[in-house]
Amino acid sequence: MTSANHPDGRYKLRLFVTGSTPRSARAIANMRRICEENLHGRYDLEVVDVYENPDSTRELQIIATPTLVKILPEPLRRIIGDLSDNEKVLAGLNLTPVKPGS
Repeated sequence: MTSANHPDGRYKLRLFVTGSTPRSARAIANMRRICEENLHGRYDLEVVDVYENPDSTRELQIIATPTLVKILPEPLRRIIGDLSDNEKVLAGLNLTPVKPGS
């Protein structure tokens, strides 16, 4: 795992979803799995339902869901979709995958 650019190694992530749809549930499950496998104990993942909190999309200019926003470490990055493509998500987080057994 590479976190050389992140002094404290902690990630702040915000996942925007729309209600309890299958796509939202898949995105949440995928992100939790990726975080546990690659950032165990070094992340804060906030899930925001835009139906319950529509104003939350303004600050980060969210126009589609699900959208994952990596707030820290900088730079801010957005990943749109159900987060099922591990390589794309890890690249967006600037991480290399943890090898099995590591």
